[in-house]
Amino acid sequence: MNEHAQSIIEALLFVSESPVSAEQIGMVLEDLEPSEIRSLIEALKKDYEGSKRSLVIQEVAGGYQMTTNPLYAPWLRKFLKKTRGEKLSGPSLETLAIVAYKQPVTRQEIEFIRGVNVEGVLKSLLEKRLIRIAGRKEIIGRPLLYGTSREFLEYFGLNSLEELPPLEEFVQQSEKMEEAALPQEALSPSPEKPDESKEITS
Repeated sequence: MNEHAQSIIEALLFVSESPVSAEQIGMVLEDLEPSEIRSLIEALKKDYEGSKRSLVIQEVAGGYQMTTNPLYAPWLRKFLKKTRGEKLSGPSLETLAIVAYKQPVTRQEIEFIRGVNVEGVLKSLLEKRLIRIAGRKEIIGRPLLYGTSREFLEYFGLNSLEELPPLEEFVQQSEKMEEAALPQEALSPSPEKPDESKEITS
């Protein structure tokens, strides 16, 4: 049963475009407890690592995801550099870094730090789902607060915000990622806040 269940888990991780939690897998494997599912995933992870496959299983954004092995990143860069779509601009990366390390933060606070209008940049980051509306600040005017999203964690290969590196290292890593034009599935690696991707309108 365990071997069959592990094969099912492997198939689920393979077809999923985003991290899958043990609880989500439990909706399919109803006879198994989340702890049993995690044990099977850990065993599967070790199997992948031991056989030096081109794919690995990582714990990302509170779930598990099958990704490409970082060992093959140079070849992926070469293949994907010409095929990846729009990259993050310098202003977008700077704004994203401020949101990541200062969250929750208002647009006015971001503009004070950057010294420029960031309305368009924030809109772009929201459209890319890398940031989210985290509420409103309880001051005059009740401006919107911005925070990072679950997609942000997935994009940078983080399991939680606690894994964020020092700011300077984060910026350097982000620039290298964009220069290399790697998709999120090829990447390897303030308490975490709940994901609230829906914008608050009142």
